[in-house]
Amino acid sequence: MLHGIHQDALSERERFDRLRLARTESVGPVTFRQLLGRYGSASATLEALPELAARRGRKKPLRLCPAETAEREQETLHALGGRHLVFGDPAYPAPLAAIDDAPMVLSLIGDAAHLSRDGIAIVGARNASTNGRNFARRLGDDLGNAGLAVISGLARGIDAAAHTGALNHATVAVLGGGVDVKYPRENAALQDAIAEGGLLVSEVPCGIQPQARHFPRRNRIISGLSLGVVVVEAALRSGSLITARLAGEQGRDVFAVPGSPLDPRCKGTNDLIRKGAMLTETAEDVLTELAPVRGHRAERASANADPVVGAGRTDQNRPAAGDVQDRIGQMIGHSPLSIDDIVRDSGLPINIVWNTLLDLELAGHIERQPGNMIARLAP
Repeated sequence: MLHGIHQDALSERERFDRLRLARTESVGPVTFRQLLGRYGSASATLEALPELAARRGRKKPLRLCPAETAEREQETLHALGGRHLVFGDPAYPAPLAAIDDAPMVLSLIGDAAHLSRDGIAIVGARNASTNGRNFARRLGDDLGNAGLAVISGLARGIDAAAHTGALNHATVAVLGGGVDVKYPRENAALQDAIAEGGLLVSEVPCGIQPQARHFPRRNRIISGLSLGVVVVEAALRSGSLITARLAGEQGRDVFAVPGSPLDPRCKGTNDLIRKGAMLTETAEDVLTELAPVRGHRAERASANADPVVGAGRTDQNRPAAGDVQDRIGQMIGHSPLSIDDIVRDSGLPINIVWNTLLDLELAGHIERQPGNMIARLAP
């Protein structure tokens, strides 16, 4: 049963059209926000999008998400006791809205009031040690008891332990698949318990099985919802370190629990400390660091917001030179490239770069990846 969501200021038609826009091919989170900025509403965007994509060089007609498909998605989620929360809804969490690739739509099951709490993420190794799991469970309990929502990804190991510790307080599980998909199977009972007393969150529709490409995108939601990220155990190359990197890029605090230099599961956390993460041994370490920012989520989010992404754009602002798209397109390969690098190396104004990337995405040539990265799609 979902509760805690207040009446929003968007009309039901606009909310529905934002769901359709979010499920339309070639429309990612950044493009979604640029299009809303340009046309003012999802309804107007859906009307203009096919012609806009054709003008930008798309070879095949852009297929909008059919209304029937969006209706089925709504009905499926409602039957589970959940609902959608679309970008622009007043209840949409301000810290998450401030990241440059904020999810267009969130599927929620559980107590949505947890999204209005200050949050702390706890993440770490799937193959965690017994000591690591015990520490994460105790930390989740202590931080939850202090009034923070404990956010994690429901993976086995550290994630599951943190959720378990916070279950009697407030915990939010961000999933790589649909909110109705039990993954991993060993955490099925925990997932059901979180649906009852905590909150399940996903940006993909119900029924979608998690795939490897979903998890980096899930990780930027975990950090985006949080004031900070605590890494308990992590190898040098792990998804937890991706979450920590995204947290730093989003202006969040990064905490790391030190471990034995002989344990590969601690090499990542020890390296984070070496690079400036807050050494963390108790919940008090986290609470002391977060004390100045707790209760100021909206102000902090506004300060970190990227003004380019949400700003309105019109075709009159576009450059007349016909070679700009080719110039930027040639810079982008199949390996991810940061937008900052594109702006710097192209020497073009940032609004021209953003508009050109919008054209390339609508034309089906590029895709956006977490961390403000761009890559060329395979032909």
